[in-house]
Amino acid sequence: MSTDKKMVLRQIGAKIAYFRTLAGISQKDLADRIKTTQSTISKVESGSYNDNLSIVMLTEIADALDMDLALLLEFTGYEKAMWEKIEEE
Repeated sequence: MSTDKKMVLRQIGAKIAYFRTLAGISQKDLADRIKTTQSTISKVESGSYNDNLSIVMLTEIADALDMDLALLLEFTGYEKAMWEKIEEE
């Protein structure tokens, strides 16, 4: 199975948005915590930041959200099935 990088980045971004919202933190607050801009956080969450989202940034985001980095990088069978479905279309 070939994994579409853009799909992975979109899913990581969606997870960041989800956990940020659960924590009651705005994009601006998260950006301030990791010393970046709200625009960057918006792009990361939408999966359109770039094709080279760094592990350093992901670690900083996970720390700022007080969560385990693995939660952003682990994908359920359901999430992986969505990738396969999109690849087939």
